[in-house]
Amino acid sequence: MKAESTVLYDAPGPRARRVSAISSVVATVLVVVVGYLLVYRTLAGEGQFDGALWGPLVNPSNESFRPLWRNLLLPGLVNTLRAAVFAVVSALVFGTLLAVARIQLKALPRRRLRGLSWALNGTTRLFVEVFRGMPVVITIFFVARALPEFGVNFADPVWYLVIGLTLYNMVVIAEILRSGMEGLPPGQREAAAAIGFSSFQTTRLVLLPQAFRIMLPALISQLVVVLKDSSLGFIISYPEFLRQASIAIQTLGNPIQMYAVVAVVYIAVNYPLSKLAVYVQRRLARGRKTAGIALPEKSAAELEAEVAAGGTGVAA
Repeated sequence: MKAESTVLYDAPGPRARRVSAISSVVATVLVVVVGYLLVYRTLAGEGQFDGALWGPLVNPSNESFRPLWRNLLLPGLVNTLRAAVFAVVSALVFGTLLAVARIQLKALPRRRLRGLSWALNGTTRLFVEVFRGMPVVITIFFVARALPEFGVNFADPVWYLVIGLTLYNMVVIAEILRSGMEGLPPGQREAAAAIGFSSFQTTRLVLLPQAFRIMLPALISQLVVVLKDSSLGFIISYPEFLRQASIAIQTLGNPIQMYAVVAVVYIAVNYPLSKLAVYVQRRLARGRKTAGIALPEKSAAELEAEVAAGGTGVAA
């Protein structure tokens, strides 16, 4: 069997693969042993595995189980998902508009609208760089404190969180889509111009759909980031999942157990999205491979028969 070659390094041989497998097993055993000695025995010695601490979270027969999940954790999880859905939709919409705007600004006539083009390009670039470089927690806090100063008050704090998440993630999504459109072959624009498409029609009908398809795995990964960042709503007292868990800790006194369950819930929600991104990436890679397979050519007899029947002999 011929060894596979790679661009960056030679494919390992049988001995190298065997050494790598043995090293992986040894490292795994060491990690398990050290984890057992440092974590399990330490936590067990401090009574962190007692049923009284885990019961309110995992034991339905515990008297605190139903009030905890019904009044705090489940409403907090619903609030987290609600904020994430609103932020995802708005970030996709405004991020797409921003990406299209940046592409269109580059297509403005440089001679007649040089000053306007320079000003708009500078404004959009500054907007992108500011919110892409600013930590999302500062963006959320700034929105929650600045908007009321300008008379914009929301009864539900979820909208401050949604606006903060949107401002940060829309610029990331815009840059993802812009790079996808600019990375397409120049023949796409030339072909669209040849059939009479305007610059906006080319962007909307030709470039943007392809960019969405190519960059879909990156977009799905960004949606996972939005869902995780929704936990930052605690800084504006939004009753999301993490904040509700922190409130429960003050009564139950089990921070390790509570945050372990919170982590498991976040993993359970985000894992399917991560696997969806991997699945989409594999499907797109498979689609690109099959797209390059040439169709079987028609024989001379078939072409002559089509011409005789009044056809052109060329497949549509």
